[in-house]
Amino acid sequence: MDSYTWLKSLHIISVIAWMAGLFYLPRLYVYHTQKEKGSDASETFKIMERKLLVIIMNPAMIASIVSGIILIWILYIDDFSSAGWLHAKILLLVFMVIFHFILSRWQKKFTNDENAHSEKFYRFMNEVPTLLMIGIVILAVGKPF
Repeated sequence: MDSYTWLKSLHIISVIAWMAGLFYLPRLYVYHTQKEKGSDASETFKIMERKLLVIIMNPAMIASIVSGIILIWILYIDDFSSAGWLHAKILLLVFMVIFHFILSRWQKKFTNDENAHSEKFYRFMNEVPTLLMIGIVILAVGKPF
């Protein structure tokens, strides 16, 4: 395999890992809201949420962004201004990164027993990465404009 294929593989693997975390962390928050503050279960969720964010999601996000930037540079450096689909994909990616940081802020709130949101709220938020992912994949595969 050449270096481009390795880079593309790294990008796909890191995106899959990041998306898995973006899907799972809000689900953990749903279950965490059902536990009493200070309980053993609540403390276990705090550990799970932190490890998921720090050990899997943060490195996967960084690897996704860095490898994606390099791929854009390799493939679209001469064509970037005319690739409207890529601009739209990057915009959705910005929203994905913002959502990641919001999840991180909520994790800190749970750690400090300061969660202010309901189970229903987190169930709704659990759908955000799915909608963003659908848009990103359609743009990346279909290149509609």
